[in-house]
Amino acid sequence: HDTAFIDSTVQEKNITYPTDAKLHKKIVKKVLGLVKKLGLPLRQSYTFVLKQIYRDQRFRNHPKNRKKALRADRRLRTIAGRLVRELKRNLKENHNYDKLLELFETILSQRRNSRKKIYSIHEPEVQCISKGKEHKKYEFGNKVSIIRSVTGIILGAMSFRNEYDGH
Repeated sequence: HDTAFIDSTVQEKNITYPTDAKLHKKIVKKVLGLVKKLGLPLRQSYTFVLKQIYRDQRFRNHPKNRKKALRADRRLRTIAGRLVRELKRNLKENHNYDKLLELFETILSQRRNSRKKIYSIHEPEVQCISKGKEHKKYEFGNKVSIIRSVTGIILGAMSFRNEYDGH
């Protein structure tokens, strides 16, 4: 008789805990990088403003810094949006980056409780999976099912893209 055990788990992805602010910061970085690489014009690179914004975002959990951090988050989202729009304008006929720009726009338009959120720029498929673990309430990755034999040999593995529903 052949017995096989089937189990599913979360294959975690290598991403930091995704906050909207972090994503916006990454968008700004990517846009500025692209602009530099393609030698496009920019009305304003926001270098100094961004430096101050990043500084204001620190220690957000301290009651006295809360308001400042939230204000900085809003300004960062605004600036990221401006940069993305300007990049879009300047790329005109160049459609190589359409997918990326679409991703940026989706990220900028999502709010805290949006459905189908994007948690990572380099791994847009990542999902937030809620687990019953005390020390780690959420995991970011994909659901994976594994079939193994009694002796522990893996017979099959399958990753599910968008079918995980949490608990």
